[in-house]
Amino acid sequence: MAELMRLTWPNCLNVRDLGGLPTSDGREIGAGVLIRSDNLSRLTEAGVEAVREASVSRIIDVRTAPECEGDPSPFASDPVYRNMPLYNDDDPYDPTQTIDQQYVAMLDLHPELFAAAVGAIADAPTGGVVVHCHAGKDRSGTVVALALSLAGVPAESVAADYAVLDDRMREHLDEQLLLIDDPTERSQLAESFTARPETMLAALRHLEDRYGGVEPYLRHGGLTDNQVTALRTRLIDPRT
Repeated sequence: MAELMRLTWPNCLNVRDLGGLPTSDGREIGAGVLIRSDNLSRLTEAGVEAVREASVSRIIDVRTAPECEGDPSPFASDPVYRNMPLYNDDDPYDPTQTIDQQYVAMLDLHPELFAAAVGAIADAPTGGVVVHCHAGKDRSGTVVALALSLAGVPAESVAADYAVLDDRMREHLDEQLLLIDDPTERSQLAESFTARPETMLAALRHLEDRYGGVEPYLRHGGLTDNQVTALRTRLIDPRT
């Protein structure tokens, strides 16, 4: 997998440019067009300025509305910002499920929300697109995986990217585990903090088996022909 560019956006813990990832036909994802991040509410003033200097034209925050209310984005009132949750507050949740099972359940429950998030990448004005959730791993990682797959990045490279976590985020997650006394709760939380390539590969295999692949899944959710074309045009470096 290509060496990805970790970005310095103080005080984000897990942010990087996905440019350089290879597609199956020998091309690459362009630099600066798709950025995956953890919660932007951590940003300092210098961090906010770093985002603006990156020529970001859209920020897609896939956290829930209550999360955004309790921990608001510094861009919440900016025209570049979109809050696009991937599940509803009253959706079923089973903490005993493995993270693999949780991803599959989330994808099956709301294909329309995932299609809308990917469509928001495709429809964004000229410039970079940031996709973020809280840790920059699960929800944002899944949306990014769908977008990269649609652009032609092979599943193995998509899964390898998903599994990349900045050391600062790993340390943050380890600190959270130390706060949990109950061993069952701590074990469930530890499972939710994992980022294994096999997890994303399992999710992509499920989409292949049930829907025929990522593109049919997203079209089932409402992604249009124009958005499919726009996303590929947007993400793939024309020089490659």
